[in-house]
Amino acid sequence: MKTLLIIWSMLLPVTELQAQVDSIRLFREEAQKKMDLSDADTLMRKWRRGISGNLTINQTSLNNWAAGGDKFSMALGGNCQIFAIYKKDKVQWLNIADLAYGIVNSTSLGSRKSDDRIDLSSKYGHRINLRWYGSLLVNLRTQFAKGYQYPKDSAAIFTSSFFSPAYLLISPGIDYKYDSALSVLFSPCTGRFIMVMDKYLSGLGNYGLDTGKHVRYELGAYIAINYYKKIVKNISYRGRIDFFSDYRNHPENIDIFFTNLLECNINKLIAVILTFDLIYDDNVHVVTDEKTGTTGARMQIKQVIGVGVCVKFNEHWH
Repeated sequence: MKTLLIIWSMLLPVTELQAQVDSIRLFREEAQKKMDLSDADTLMRKWRRGISGNLTINQTSLNNWAAGGDKFSMALGGNCQIFAIYKKDKVQWLNIADLAYGIVNSTSLGSRKSDDRIDLSSKYGHRINLRWYGSLLVNLRTQFAKGYQYPKDSAAIFTSSFFSPAYLLISPGIDYKYDSALSVLFSPCTGRFIMVMDKYLSGLGNYGLDTGKHVRYELGAYIAINYYKKIVKNISYRGRIDFFSDYRNHPENIDIFFTNLLECNINKLIAVILTFDLIYDDNVHVVTDEKTGTTGARMQIKQVIGVGVCVKFNEHWH
């Protein structure tokens, strides 16, 4: 018994030492795990990504309806916004894809496009102070499918298609950010390329291009104002207005691109969407008198209202 006590007294310090070693090892492993997780969180925190969109469907069917109307009509439309934002120290890089397409089919008119938009933007900024950034904006606007005008009592007129036209804008400048909702970019030296890749449309000399040419280059001053506001819990507004003046060709004629989106979420899946777009481009002429065929620059206006399914996948800041 005495011998066992002696052996135990000799082993006890070794056991305690081993326990301490094991504790230190476990502590180091947990610390390393926390460090790795912290590094991963730091890496994830640099990027914020998300996607939101909605799909609306309207259908009407009439049979012996005294008030009159098309026997059948259906409208299908949708829009999608995809974004990826990078932030680290003084750098902010914003990337947005704004896509939309809609079509209407009726017994009397057949199928017609009601909405069509591809709008891709990438803006890199380096913070100068609290509210001012040196920025470079690259923006591309075009459409998915062919577009037509539908004059009364005459055949449809082919007017546009994918990359006909397309507007590519490269704008270095100063970006003023009052808060997270409002930003104003000013560039005194912006390059804009108008492209018409379709041979038929380029042969007509549409969109300010010389007949048969596919690209027109402009240099001018540019201002872009972006605003996003969550008005109440379920209602948000997003708007953007661009002004461009071409130094080399009638700088007094300022091109305007104004787009608005108001989203009212009824619940997590159902939303009411209102979009309103306004465009004025002195080089884009439309028919102003159908009898004489006279054309001229006019304000272009588009409004879309839809109720449908709304889906959002957002990766928030950690």
